[in-house]
Amino acid sequence: MTFLDQLRTAERQNSSLLCVGLDPEPTKFPAHLKGDASKIYDFCAAIVDATADLVNSFKPQIAYFAAHRAEDQLEKLMEHMRRTAPQVPVILDAKRGDIGSTAEQYAKEAFERYGADAVTLSPFMGFDSVAPYLKYHGKGAFLLCRTSNPGGDDFQPQRLLDVPGQPRLYEHIASLAQGPWNLNGQLGLVVGATYPAEIERVRALAPTLPLLIPGVGAQGGDAVATVKAGWRTADGQTTGPIVVNSSRAILYASHGPDFAAAARQEALRTRDLLQAATH
Repeated sequence: MTFLDQLRTAERQNSSLLCVGLDPEPTKFPAHLKGDASKIYDFCAAIVDATADLVNSFKPQIAYFAAHRAEDQLEKLMEHMRRTAPQVPVILDAKRGDIGSTAEQYAKEAFERYGADAVTLSPFMGFDSVAPYLKYHGKGAFLLCRTSNPGGDDFQPQRLLDVPGQPRLYEHIASLAQGPWNLNGQLGLVVGATYPAEIERVRALAPTLPLLIPGVGAQGGDAVATVKAGWRTADGQTTGPIVVNSSRAILYASHGPDFAAAARQEALRTRDLLQAATH
């Protein structure tokens, strides 16, 4: 199955638009694990096991593992997810953006070393920074487009004066991803939940691409507005899938020994909130 097939299957089977972001920060772990970086795998695996039937994807953030010399724990976690939740695709949040042979190595890291189903990329060095990932048949690549951070305003909404019609930078990226860059139907876009109007604009320019939407939960994005802006169906089938990410609100729902159960309850609440917005 391609990443897009996996995503649609998980959405249907789990009745979910929710992605759980795996951003393990040992200082925020529950008391019996707190501060112990050697327990990153244990913490994340418990979250995965508690939420696997409630999500359409998982999204481990590579920096949270690398900063603690825990890449081996990430490898182990990826194996655990493939073994215990093979129906749920895994998006490696790496935001790589290099070119040439370096990009080839990053693609190899994401898809061969870690076995990810998709990866996040920065497209600001152009198609050269995307092409190496498209050589991996069936794998997905989400391009940063209109991100949820305030600093995104520095570049993303600016108009390209030498392009006909003067689109904004994020609009240009969306059009390229829907069109000439999407050689094998593998691309998606990252659009922040804090900008629902921009989500709607991106969806108009890229009607079929999967949208990875961070910013719901701790960042304050409106879950209902997000779904209304980005999710599309026709004849009962999802035509414009969305992956609505929540990380901290789920991971750290409790600081006690019940952290996994609390994570499940918060994931269930968020899953149901997103699902209700589809009706």
